[in-house]
Amino acid sequence: MSYKTQMEAAKKGIVTREMEIVAQKEQMDTKELMEFVAKGTVAIPANINHKSLSAEGIGDGLKTKINVNLGISGDCKDYTLEFEKVKMAIDFGAEAIMDLSNYGKTNTFRKQLIEYSPAMIGTVPMYDAIGYLEKDLLDIKAEDFLKVVEAHAKEGVDFMTIHAGINKRAVECLKRDKRKMNIVSRGGSLLFAWMEMTGNENPFYEHYDEVLDILREYDCTISLGDALRPGCIDDSTDAGQISELIELGALTERAWQKDVQVMVEGPGHMAMNEIAANMKIQKRICHNAPFYVLGPLVTDIAPGYDHITSAIGGAIAANNGANFLCYVTPAEHLRLPDLSDVKEGIIASKIAAHAADIANGIKGARDIDNKMADARHKLDWDAMFEVAIDKEKAKRYYESTPVSERHTCSMCGKMCAVRTTNLILEGKEVKFCSEL
Repeated sequence: MSYKTQMEAAKKGIVTREMEIVAQKEQMDTKELMEFVAKGTVAIPANINHKSLSAEGIGDGLKTKINVNLGISGDCKDYTLEFEKVKMAIDFGAEAIMDLSNYGKTNTFRKQLIEYSPAMIGTVPMYDAIGYLEKDLLDIKAEDFLKVVEAHAKEGVDFMTIHAGINKRAVECLKRDKRKMNIVSRGGSLLFAWMEMTGNENPFYEHYDEVLDILREYDCTISLGDALRPGCIDDSTDAGQISELIELGALTERAWQKDVQVMVEGPGHMAMNEIAANMKIQKRICHNAPFYVLGPLVTDIAPGYDHITSAIGGAIAANNGANFLCYVTPAEHLRLPDLSDVKEGIIASKIAAHAADIANGIKGARDIDNKMADARHKLDWDAMFEVAIDKEKAKRYYESTPVSERHTCSMCGKMCAVRTTNLILEGKEVKFCSEL
């Protein structure tokens, strides 16, 4: 029995190799996973031309996944540095990498990335359109945008952000309900400008069926972009955001009808007390499709520390229904991130995802925390470093202030609570003065 996409296979009762890989990683029954894929509540982005991929599932009941953004810009054209970021992301366990390059001919880097990476690869074709087509925005035709989508799909991209929900109805809501920050999505702003300058409907919305046909051919998952996501906490949950979300719900069902897997993207900047409600609204309106969030950033005043504001929001979001977190680095709002920024962003996002998995009772999520507790109970520093999310940093911090006894650290020394309790429970006497 033949099939084009993971969703089509699941609907036909076929267990694919990718489903088997994901089920093993998630400690889940394969047939149960297949049912989730058939319904669309789990997506397995796996382009048929991405041969190096180690498949991952995104959706309800699975571990929260993280994505790392990278790519060159006109001001930073160092492909070698970007590939170092790729290697770092993979080493730290990021499940997805989005190539957001927006300068020049990007396909050489993208092809190398797809050939190398076991992580899922995502792109935003709208970013690449101007460089790929060598046309100014006003000169690009609707069919030109589709050419870029097809080029990315053919290269092996596993998921694409397509801003199909910012149609004329959603734009009208945005204009009526004034914002402090207007549109902060790069792809959304480009489409908005194109629509306003040409007077035409969003080409990704108008030609949505053609987009789906391209994606289906290569089993490329559509990530429905939130062009009207809030760019500051004052703009969250407004008419523009919700009107676009309603459009995304309808577009989700249309994609599923063609057996195209779907993820839906979400905010953005948002106060903590709004996050849980937003996750539930999104899941309801978008029929429980996997939800992919940028942040949310819970305050606007922390440039240089937005990996922290994002991790706070991401943990709350993932605890309330989000399935996929896009990392945010300390460089957010300031510059293209360097290697150090990328590392900080990955670690913060991984912590948020893991914390949510524990809270959500995901199978096996607590196992590594229990290993850390066992190592700390035994004061086994090497074992602690081995299970630490950042082994090198943990070891470097420990060794930066030498201690007189290996089984203590420089914070408490021989007054270590764990050491004291262990000695007493072993029937030994605790002494301090005689050992000084």
